[in-house]
Amino acid sequence: MATALWKTPAQREQERALKREAVLRVAAQAFAERGFHRTSLDDVAERLNVTKPTIYHYVRSKDEILFECVRIGLERLDAAASAQARRSGGSGLERLMVLWTEYAHIVTEDFGRCLILVGEDPLPAETRKDLRALKGKIDKRFRGLIEAGIADGSIRACDPKLLAFAAAGALSWIARWHDSAGPLSV
Repeated sequence: MATALWKTPAQREQERALKREAVLRVAAQAFAERGFHRTSLDDVAERLNVTKPTIYHYVRSKDEILFECVRIGLERLDAAASAQARRSGGSGLERLMVLWTEYAHIVTEDFGRCLILVGEDPLPAETRKDLRALKGKIDKRFRGLIEAGIADGSIRACDPKLLAFAAAGALSWIARWHDSAGPLSV
């Protein structure tokens, strides 16, 4: 019975990962609501009902939190784009529409909203470089699907770069105006 009081290393690591994700998620919400510069780690700690030193057990700095929040948002977008790029079957337009639907859902979730509303601009230049490389990868996947649609005739001939930029801009803007409590679904 006494051994049940102590967790295994795997259980402790899983618990730590869950708590770290909670710190990131709550910070993403606060950054999206109040802005990066107007949100302190004290604000995040208060929302979690913990002390500020507890936050430092899971992250090194506010910059690290923002980096991780933006990275998670970008990785979710990249995973959705990658899945559609690899998918066989369906026209380029059909695959693009599935991606755009997933994109809209991602940018209205905590990490996606933080990505769109705050972005990587507050971070140091070297850190921004890694995140912008991931953005470039996502853009290439968008363009690839557009090019596939042009090739199969489901998308009228156009400049894939301009369409990718226009679509990403329109889809990203959903994070700014969508109200989950409002009458419109994502």
